Amino acid sequence: MNPALLDADLGASARQLIATGRLRAESDPEQYQAAVKGHEDLAEFFRTELGWTMELHEVASLVRLHKRRSDVPAGRGPLLVRDRHSQAPTLVMILACLACEQLWRRPRMSLRELVQAIAQVCAAEANNGRLPRFPVVASHDVSKKEARANRLSLADALKLLVEEGTISVDADLDRALADEDGDLVVSASRDRLAAKFSSLSPTLLELGGLPPEEHAAALSAESLMDHTSEALDTAPTVEQRRLKAIRRLIDDPVTDPLDDDADTTAYLHSLTGRERALNVVAALGLSATVRRDCWQITDPTGQASAVDFPNGRRMERQAALALLAALPDRDDPAAPLPLAEASDLFTRVRADLPRWAASYDRMPALARAAAAELVSVGLLAPDPENPDQWQPTPGVHLWRVRVHQPAPATEARANPAATTPAPLSEQKPLPEPNSGLDPLPSPRQGDEG
Repeated sequence: MNPALLDADLGASARQLIATGRLRAESDPEQYQAAVKGHEDLAEFFRTELGWTMELHEVASLVRLHKRRSDVPAGRGPLLVRDRHSQAPTLVMILACLACEQLWRRPRMSLRELVQAIAQVCAAEANNGRLPRFPVVASHDVSKKEARANRLSLADALKLLVEEGTISVDADLDRALADEDGDLVVSASRDRLAAKFSSLSPTLLELGGLPPEEHAAALSAESLMDHTSEALDTAPTVEQRRLKAIRRLIDDPVTDPLDDDADTTAYLHSLTGRERALNVVAALGLSATVRRDCWQITDPTGQASAVDFPNGRRMERQAALALLAALPDRDDPAAPLPLAEASDLFTRVRADLPRWAASYDRMPALARAAAAELVSVGLLAPDPENPDQWQPTPGVHLWRVRVHQPAPATEARANPAATTPAPLSEQKPLPEPNSGLDPLPSPRQGDEG
Protein backbone atom coordinates (compact mmCIF):
# COMPACT_ATOMS: atom_id res chain seq x y z
CA MET A 1 0.00 0.00 0.00
CA ASN A 2 1.29 3.46 -0.84
CA PRO A 3 2.16 5.14 2.51
CA ALA A 4 0.86 8.46 1.23
CA LEU A 5 -2.67 7.15 0.81
CA LEU A 6 -5.28 7.79 3.48
CA ASP A 7 -8.48 5.86 4.10
CA ALA A 8 -11.37 7.64 2.40
CA ASP A 9 -13.38 7.57 5.66
CA LEU A 10 -10.71 9.74 7.29
CA GLY A 11 -10.55 12.34 4.50
CA ALA A 12 -13.18 14.68 5.96
CA SER A 13 -11.57 14.55 9.41
CA ALA A 14 -8.14 15.28 7.94
CA ARG A 15 -9.42 18.27 5.96
CA GLN A 16 -11.18 19.68 9.02
CA LEU A 17 -8.00 19.31 11.06
CA ILE A 18 -5.99 21.10 8.37
CA ALA A 19 -8.41 24.03 8.41
CA THR A 20 -8.99 24.44 12.15
CA GLY A 21 -6.36 22.33 13.92
CA ARG A 22 -8.96 20.65 16.13
CA LEU A 23 -12.00 18.38 16.16
CA ARG A 24 -14.47 18.58 19.05
CA ALA A 25 -17.03 15.97 20.00
CA GLU A 26 -19.80 18.53 20.56
CA SER A 27 -19.37 20.53 17.33
CA ASP A 28 -17.94 17.94 14.88
CA PRO A 29 -19.41 14.62 16.10
CA GLU A 30 -19.07 12.65 12.85
CA GLN A 31 -15.53 13.76 12.02
CA TYR A 32 -14.52 13.37 15.68
CA GLN A 33 -15.76 9.80 15.89
CA ALA A 34 -14.06 8.91 12.61
CA ALA A 35 -10.79 10.45 13.82
CA VAL A 36 -10.98 8.59 17.14
CA LYS A 37 -11.63 5.30 15.36
CA GLY A 38 -8.75 5.76 12.90
CA HIS A 39 -6.49 7.98 15.00
CA GLU A 40 -3.43 5.75 14.55
CA ASP A 41 -3.61 5.87 10.74
CA LEU A 42 -4.45 9.57 10.75
CA ALA A 43 -1.60 10.44 13.12
CA GLU A 44 0.85 8.37 11.07
CA PHE A 45 -0.22 10.12 7.86
CA PHE A 46 0.33 13.59 9.31
CA ARG A 47 3.64 12.53 10.88
CA THR A 48 5.20 10.92 7.81
CA GLU A 49 3.86 13.19 5.09
CA LEU A 50 3.75 16.60 6.80
CA GLY A 51 5.81 16.27 9.94
CA TRP A 52 2.85 17.41 12.06
CA THR A 53 1.81 15.89 15.38
CA MET A 54 -1.78 14.80 15.95
CA GLU A 55 -2.93 14.10 19.49
CA LEU A 56 -6.11 12.43 20.77
CA HIS A 57 -7.39 13.83 24.08
CA GLU A 58 -10.34 11.60 24.89
CA VAL A 59 -10.81 13.14 28.36
CA ALA A 60 -11.17 16.56 26.72
CA SER A 61 -13.21 15.12 23.79
CA LEU A 62 -10.70 16.75 21.47
CA VAL A 63 -8.46 15.80 18.56
CA ARG A 64 -5.66 18.34 18.12
CA LEU A 65 -3.33 18.82 15.15
CA HIS A 66 -0.16 20.78 15.91
CA LYS A 67 0.84 22.51 12.66
CA ARG A 68 4.28 24.06 12.82
CA ARG A 69 5.92 25.90 9.93
CA SER A 70 9.24 27.71 9.90
CA ASP A 71 8.01 29.90 7.00
CA VAL A 72 4.91 31.20 8.77
CA PRO A 73 2.52 33.11 6.45
CA ALA A 74 2.85 36.77 7.45
CA GLY A 75 -0.83 37.70 7.14
CA ARG A 76 -2.28 34.54 8.69
CA GLY A 77 -3.90 34.40 12.11
CA PRO A 78 -7.18 34.08 14.02
CA LEU A 79 -10.04 36.11 12.60
CA LEU A 80 -12.31 38.20 14.78
CA VAL A 81 -15.63 36.48 15.41
CA ARG A 82 -17.58 39.74 14.94
CA ASP A 83 -15.83 40.43 11.63
CA ARG A 84 -14.60 37.35 9.80
CA HIS A 85 -12.52 39.48 7.43
CA SER A 86 -10.31 41.12 10.08
CA GLN A 87 -7.34 39.45 11.70
CA ALA A 88 -7.21 39.56 15.49
CA PRO A 89 -4.85 42.38 16.56
CA THR A 90 -1.95 41.92 18.97
CA LEU A 91 -3.88 43.15 22.01
CA VAL A 92 -6.63 40.58 21.45
CA MET A 93 -4.09 37.74 21.26
CA ILE A 94 -2.34 38.96 24.43
CA LEU A 95 -5.64 39.12 26.29
CA ALA A 96 -6.54 35.59 25.13
CA CYS A 97 -3.25 34.31 26.59
CA LEU A 98 -3.79 36.18 29.86
CA ALA A 99 -7.35 34.85 30.12
CA CYS A 100 -6.07 31.29 29.67
CA GLU A 101 -3.45 31.88 32.37
CA GLN A 102 -6.04 33.06 34.88
CA LEU A 103 -8.55 30.34 34.00
CA TRP A 104 -5.88 27.66 34.40
CA ARG A 105 -5.59 28.74 38.03
CA ARG A 106 -9.34 29.07 38.54
CA PRO A 107 -11.37 27.21 35.85
CA ARG A 108 -14.59 28.91 36.94
CA MET A 109 -14.82 32.60 37.76
CA SER A 110 -17.00 35.62 37.13
CA LEU A 111 -16.21 37.95 34.26
CA ARG A 112 -15.65 40.79 36.73
CA GLU A 113 -13.02 38.73 38.58
CA LEU A 114 -11.34 37.77 35.31
CA VAL A 115 -11.18 41.37 34.11
CA GLN A 116 -9.75 42.49 37.44
CA ALA A 117 -7.09 39.76 37.41
CA ILE A 118 -6.01 40.59 33.85
CA ALA A 119 -5.91 44.31 34.62
CA GLN A 120 -3.71 43.68 37.67
CA VAL A 121 -1.24 41.59 35.67
CA CYS A 122 -1.05 44.24 32.94
CA ALA A 123 -0.59 47.02 35.49
CA ALA A 124 2.31 45.16 37.13
CA GLU A 125 4.11 44.60 33.81
CA ALA A 126 3.18 47.76 31.89
CA ASN A 127 5.95 49.91 33.38
CA ASN A 128 8.71 47.65 32.03
CA GLY A 129 7.01 47.32 28.64
CA ARG A 130 6.27 43.60 28.88
CA LEU A 131 2.49 44.02 28.71
CA PRO A 132 0.23 46.84 27.49
CA ARG A 133 -1.86 49.03 29.76
CA PHE A 134 -5.37 47.63 30.15
CA PRO A 135 -7.72 50.07 31.93
CA VAL A 136 -11.37 49.09 31.52
CA VAL A 137 -12.97 51.85 33.61
CA ALA A 138 -12.91 55.54 32.68
CA SER A 139 -11.03 57.80 35.09
CA HIS A 140 -9.22 61.13 35.15
CA ASP A 141 -6.37 59.74 33.03
CA VAL A 142 -8.37 57.15 31.04
CA SER A 143 -10.94 58.25 28.48
CA LYS A 144 -14.25 56.49 28.00
CA LYS A 145 -13.18 55.63 24.45
CA GLU A 146 -10.02 53.86 25.62
CA ALA A 147 -11.83 51.94 28.34
CA ARG A 148 -14.56 50.84 25.93
CA ALA A 149 -11.97 49.78 23.31
CA ASN A 150 -10.20 47.63 25.93
CA ARG A 151 -13.46 45.95 26.96
CA LEU A 152 -14.25 45.28 23.30
CA SER A 153 -10.79 43.72 22.81
CA LEU A 154 -11.37 41.44 25.79
CA ALA A 155 -14.75 40.42 24.35
CA ASP A 156 -13.03 39.53 21.07
CA ALA A 157 -10.40 37.49 22.92
CA LEU A 158 -12.99 35.55 24.92
CA LYS A 159 -15.08 34.94 21.79
CA LEU A 160 -12.06 33.32 20.11
CA LEU A 161 -11.69 31.00 23.11
CA VAL A 162 -15.42 30.22 23.09
CA GLU A 163 -15.37 29.45 19.38
CA GLU A 164 -12.51 26.98 19.73
CA GLY A 165 -14.25 25.31 22.68
CA THR A 166 -11.67 26.17 25.33
CA ILE A 167 -14.08 28.18 27.50
CA SER A 168 -17.83 28.70 27.82
CA VAL A 169 -19.94 31.61 29.10
CA ASP A 170 -23.48 31.68 30.45
CA ALA A 171 -24.57 35.03 28.96
CA ASP A 172 -23.90 37.46 26.13
CA LEU A 173 -20.32 38.74 26.26
CA ASP A 174 -20.97 41.96 24.37
CA ARG A 175 -23.79 42.99 26.65
CA ALA A 176 -21.86 42.10 29.82
CA LEU A 177 -18.74 44.04 28.81
CA ALA A 178 -20.64 47.01 27.37
CA ASP A 179 -21.94 47.78 30.84
CA GLU A 180 -19.32 48.44 33.51
CA ASP A 181 -21.62 46.73 36.04
CA GLY A 182 -22.38 43.74 33.80
CA ASP A 183 -21.25 40.25 34.76
CA LEU A 184 -21.42 36.58 33.79
CA VAL A 185 -19.68 33.30 34.61
CA VAL A 186 -16.70 32.06 32.58
CA SER A 187 -15.86 28.35 32.73
CA ALA A 188 -12.79 26.68 31.22
CA SER A 189 -11.72 23.13 30.44
CA ARG A 190 -8.28 22.50 31.90
CA ASP A 191 -7.81 19.53 29.59
CA ARG A 192 -8.34 21.75 26.55
CA LEU A 193 -6.15 24.49 27.99
CA ALA A 194 -3.35 21.93 28.31
CA ALA A 195 -3.83 20.92 24.67
CA LYS A 196 -3.25 24.47 23.40
CA PHE A 197 0.54 24.29 23.64
CA SER A 198 2.03 23.57 20.21
CA SER A 199 5.72 24.38 20.63
CA LEU A 200 8.56 23.99 23.04
CA SER A 201 8.65 26.42 25.94
CA PRO A 202 9.77 29.92 24.86
CA THR A 203 11.73 30.10 28.12
CA LEU A 204 13.67 26.91 27.36
CA LEU A 205 14.20 28.08 23.78
CA GLU A 206 15.74 31.33 25.11
CA LEU A 207 14.03 33.42 22.47
CA GLY A 208 15.39 36.57 24.07
CA GLY A 209 18.84 35.65 22.79
CA LEU A 210 17.72 35.10 19.19
CA PRO A 211 16.97 37.79 16.60
CA PRO A 212 13.21 38.18 15.88
CA GLU A 213 13.52 36.76 12.34
CA GLU A 214 14.62 33.42 13.84
CA HIS A 215 11.80 33.08 16.38
CA ALA A 216 9.42 31.23 14.03
CA ALA A 217 12.10 28.67 13.10
CA ALA A 218 12.95 28.15 16.78
CA LEU A 219 9.30 27.68 17.79
CA SER A 220 8.82 25.12 15.00
CA ALA A 221 11.91 23.12 15.98
CA GLU A 222 11.45 19.49 16.98
CA SER A 223 13.95 19.62 19.85
CA LEU A 224 16.03 22.06 21.87
CA MET A 225 19.09 21.10 19.80
CA ASP A 226 17.52 22.31 16.55
CA HIS A 227 16.81 25.97 17.34
CA THR A 228 20.31 27.43 17.72
CA SER A 229 21.70 29.91 15.21
CA GLU A 230 24.30 27.37 14.11
CA ALA A 231 21.61 24.81 13.30
CA LEU A 232 19.51 27.39 11.47
CA ASP A 233 22.44 28.40 9.25
CA THR A 234 23.06 24.89 7.94
CA ALA A 235 21.79 23.88 4.49
CA PRO A 236 18.36 22.18 4.63
CA THR A 237 18.26 18.44 4.11
CA VAL A 238 16.10 16.77 1.49
CA GLU A 239 13.65 15.77 4.23
CA GLN A 240 13.39 19.37 5.44
CA ARG A 241 12.86 20.61 1.89
CA ARG A 242 10.14 18.00 1.37
CA LEU A 243 8.26 18.95 4.54
CA LYS A 244 8.53 22.67 3.78
CA ALA A 245 7.25 22.24 0.21
CA ILE A 246 4.32 19.94 1.03
CA ARG A 247 3.29 21.97 4.08
CA ARG A 248 3.05 25.06 1.88
CA LEU A 249 1.20 23.06 -0.73
CA ILE A 250 -1.46 21.88 1.74
CA ASP A 251 -1.68 25.12 3.72
CA ASP A 252 -1.56 27.81 1.02
CA PRO A 253 -4.00 28.31 -1.90
CA VAL A 254 -1.15 29.09 -4.34
CA THR A 255 2.41 27.77 -4.02
CA ASP A 256 5.57 28.79 -5.85
CA PRO A 257 7.54 25.57 -6.47
CA LEU A 258 10.74 27.58 -6.98
CA ASP A 259 10.59 29.12 -3.49
CA ASP A 260 13.47 27.00 -2.22
CA ASP A 261 16.64 28.03 -0.42
CA ALA A 262 18.69 25.16 -1.79
CA ASP A 263 20.92 25.62 -4.84
CA THR A 264 19.67 22.36 -6.33
CA THR A 265 16.52 21.42 -8.23
CA ALA A 266 13.37 22.58 -6.44
CA TYR A 267 11.77 19.67 -4.62
CA LEU A 268 8.43 19.96 -6.46
CA HIS A 269 10.29 19.91 -9.80
CA SER A 270 11.88 16.54 -9.09
CA LEU A 271 10.04 13.41 -10.21
CA THR A 272 9.97 11.98 -6.70
CA GLY A 273 8.82 15.23 -5.14
CA ARG A 274 6.13 15.81 -7.74
CA GLU A 275 4.72 12.30 -7.35
CA ARG A 276 4.77 12.37 -3.56
CA ALA A 277 3.15 15.80 -3.41
CA LEU A 278 0.34 14.71 -5.74
CA ASN A 279 -0.19 11.57 -3.65
CA VAL A 280 -0.65 13.68 -0.51
CA VAL A 281 -3.04 16.02 -2.30
CA ALA A 282 -5.09 13.10 -3.65
CA ALA A 283 -5.12 11.34 -0.27
CA LEU A 284 -6.73 14.41 1.30
CA GLY A 285 -9.35 14.65 -1.46
CA LEU A 286 -8.00 17.93 -2.80
CA SER A 287 -7.54 19.02 -6.42
CA ALA A 288 -4.28 20.27 -7.91
CA THR A 289 -3.68 22.48 -10.94
CA VAL A 290 0.01 22.23 -11.77
CA ARG A 291 2.25 24.60 -13.73
CA ARG A 292 6.01 24.73 -13.73
CA ASP A 293 5.86 28.09 -11.94
CA CYS A 294 2.73 27.60 -9.83
CA TRP A 295 0.72 24.96 -7.98
CA GLN A 296 -2.88 25.74 -7.10
CA ILE A 297 -4.68 23.53 -4.58
CA THR A 298 -8.47 23.66 -4.19
CA ASP A 299 -10.90 21.74 -2.03
CA PRO A 300 -14.20 20.85 -3.74
CA THR A 301 -15.78 20.21 -0.32
CA GLY A 302 -14.71 23.54 1.19
CA GLN A 303 -13.53 21.84 4.41
CA ALA A 304 -9.75 22.20 4.21
CA SER A 305 -9.52 25.98 4.23
CA ALA A 306 -11.22 29.06 5.61
CA VAL A 307 -10.64 30.82 2.27
CA ASP A 308 -13.98 31.48 0.56
CA PHE A 309 -12.68 33.44 -2.44
CA PRO A 310 -14.21 34.07 -4.96
CA ASN A 311 -17.61 33.57 -3.34
CA GLY A 312 -19.35 36.50 -1.71
CA ARG A 313 -20.92 39.67 -3.01
CA ARG A 314 -19.10 42.24 -0.95
CA MET A 315 -18.00 45.27 -2.93
CA GLU A 316 -14.34 44.58 -2.17
CA ARG A 317 -14.72 41.04 -3.53
CA GLN A 318 -16.35 42.34 -6.72
CA ALA A 319 -13.49 44.82 -7.19
CA ALA A 320 -10.98 42.00 -6.63
CA LEU A 321 -12.63 39.96 -9.37
CA ALA A 322 -12.51 42.90 -11.77
CA LEU A 323 -8.83 43.42 -10.98
CA LEU A 324 -8.10 39.70 -11.38
CA ALA A 325 -9.77 39.72 -14.81
CA ALA A 326 -7.52 42.56 -15.95
CA LEU A 327 -4.19 41.27 -14.62
CA PRO A 328 -3.46 38.59 -17.28
CA ASP A 329 -4.32 41.02 -20.11
CA ARG A 330 -1.77 43.68 -19.18
CA ASP A 331 1.09 44.40 -21.59
CA ASP A 332 3.45 42.76 -19.09
CA PRO A 333 1.43 40.51 -16.74
CA ALA A 334 4.50 39.90 -14.55
CA ALA A 335 5.23 43.61 -14.02
CA PRO A 336 4.51 45.15 -10.60
CA LEU A 337 1.01 46.53 -10.16
CA PRO A 338 1.03 50.11 -8.83
CA LEU A 339 -1.88 51.59 -6.95
CA ALA A 340 -2.50 54.14 -9.69
CA GLU A 341 -3.10 51.43 -12.31
CA ALA A 342 -5.66 49.62 -10.16
CA SER A 343 -7.37 52.92 -9.35
CA ASP A 344 -7.59 53.82 -13.04
CA LEU A 345 -9.29 50.49 -13.75
CA PHE A 346 -11.99 51.15 -11.17
CA THR A 347 -12.38 54.72 -12.36
CA ARG A 348 -13.20 53.43 -15.86
CA VAL A 349 -15.72 50.98 -14.40
CA ARG A 350 -17.29 53.76 -12.34
CA ALA A 351 -17.57 55.94 -15.48
CA ASP A 352 -19.81 53.33 -17.11
CA LEU A 353 -21.61 52.31 -13.91
CA PRO A 354 -21.93 55.43 -11.74
CA ARG A 355 -23.73 53.60 -8.94
CA TRP A 356 -21.13 50.85 -8.61
CA ALA A 357 -19.06 50.98 -5.38
CA ALA A 358 -20.98 54.08 -4.32
CA SER A 359 -19.80 53.63 -0.72
CA TYR A 360 -16.22 54.37 -1.85
CA ASP A 361 -15.61 58.04 -2.53
CA ARG A 362 -11.95 57.48 -3.39
CA MET A 363 -10.81 54.81 -5.83
CA PRO A 364 -7.39 54.28 -4.18
CA ALA A 365 -9.16 53.02 -1.05
CA LEU A 366 -11.14 50.51 -3.12
CA ALA A 367 -7.96 49.49 -4.99
CA ARG A 368 -6.18 48.73 -1.71
CA ALA A 369 -9.15 46.69 -0.47
CA ALA A 370 -9.32 44.70 -3.73
CA ALA A 371 -5.57 44.06 -3.69
CA ALA A 372 -5.81 42.84 -0.10
CA GLU A 373 -8.40 40.25 -1.20
CA LEU A 374 -6.02 38.94 -3.87
CA VAL A 375 -3.05 38.96 -1.49
CA SER A 376 -4.99 36.75 0.93
CA VAL A 377 -5.35 34.03 -1.73
CA GLY A 378 -1.82 34.25 -3.11
CA LEU A 379 -2.64 35.97 -6.40
CA LEU A 380 -0.77 39.15 -5.48
CA ALA A 381 2.28 39.58 -3.27
CA PRO A 382 2.87 42.88 -1.45
CA ASP A 383 6.03 44.82 -2.26
CA PRO A 384 7.93 45.23 1.02
CA GLU A 385 9.62 48.41 -0.21
CA ASN A 386 6.48 50.07 -1.58
CA PRO A 387 3.22 49.66 0.36
CA ASP A 388 1.17 50.77 -2.65
CA GLN A 389 2.59 48.26 -5.13
CA TRP A 390 1.99 44.55 -5.58
CA GLN A 391 3.64 41.76 -7.57
CA PRO A 392 1.30 39.43 -9.51
CA THR A 393 2.00 35.73 -9.00
CA PRO A 394 1.69 33.09 -11.74
CA GLY A 395 -1.59 32.06 -10.11
CA VAL A 396 -3.39 34.89 -11.93
CA HIS A 397 -3.17 32.82 -15.14
CA LEU A 398 -5.14 29.96 -13.57
CA TRP A 399 -8.41 31.89 -13.31
CA ARG A 400 -10.96 33.20 -15.80
CA VAL A 401 -13.54 35.74 -14.69
CA ARG A 402 -16.91 35.70 -16.40
CA VAL A 403 -18.93 38.87 -15.82
CA HIS A 404 -22.61 39.02 -16.70
CA GLN A 405 -24.25 42.34 -17.38
CA PRO A 406 -28.07 42.22 -17.12
CA ALA A 407 -29.81 43.08 -20.37
CA PRO A 408 -31.82 46.35 -20.46
CA ALA A 409 -35.41 45.95 -19.33
CA THR A 410 -36.90 46.77 -22.75
CA GLU A 411 -34.63 44.28 -24.52
CA ALA A 412 -35.28 41.61 -21.93
CA ARG A 413 -39.02 41.92 -22.42
CA ALA A 414 -38.65 41.75 -26.21
CA ASN A 415 -36.22 38.85 -26.21
CA PRO A 416 -35.65 37.20 -22.81
CA ALA A 417 -32.92 34.93 -24.20
CA ALA A 418 -30.85 37.75 -25.70
CA THR A 419 -27.44 38.40 -24.22
CA THR A 420 -24.90 40.88 -25.49
CA PRO A 421 -21.27 40.43 -24.38
CA ALA A 422 -19.52 43.65 -23.44
CA PRO A 423 -15.91 44.57 -22.75
CA LEU A 424 -14.76 44.27 -19.17
CA SER A 425 -14.79 48.02 -18.71
CA GLU A 426 -18.46 48.04 -19.65
CA GLN A 427 -19.47 45.22 -17.37
CA LYS A 428 -20.38 45.26 -13.73
CA PRO A 429 -17.72 43.20 -11.90
CA LEU A 430 -20.27 41.00 -10.20
CA PRO A 431 -19.63 37.26 -9.61
CA GLU A 432 -22.06 34.60 -10.66
CA PRO A 433 -24.46 33.43 -7.95
CA ASN A 434 -22.72 30.08 -7.46
CA SER A 435 -19.06 30.67 -8.17
CA GLY A 436 -18.53 34.03 -9.81
CA LEU A 437 -15.04 33.05 -10.82
CA ASP A 438 -14.23 29.84 -12.63
CA PRO A 439 -10.83 28.21 -12.87
CA LEU A 440 -9.43 27.46 -16.27
CA PRO A 441 -9.80 23.82 -17.29
CA SER A 442 -7.45 22.04 -14.91
CA PRO A 443 -4.86 19.67 -16.39
CA ARG A 444 -4.71 16.13 -15.14
CA GLN A 445 -2.85 15.81 -11.88
CA GLY A 446 0.81 15.66 -12.75
CA ASP A 447 0.47 17.44 -16.11
CA GLU A 448 1.66 20.96 -16.64
CA GLY A 449 -0.88 23.62 -17.46
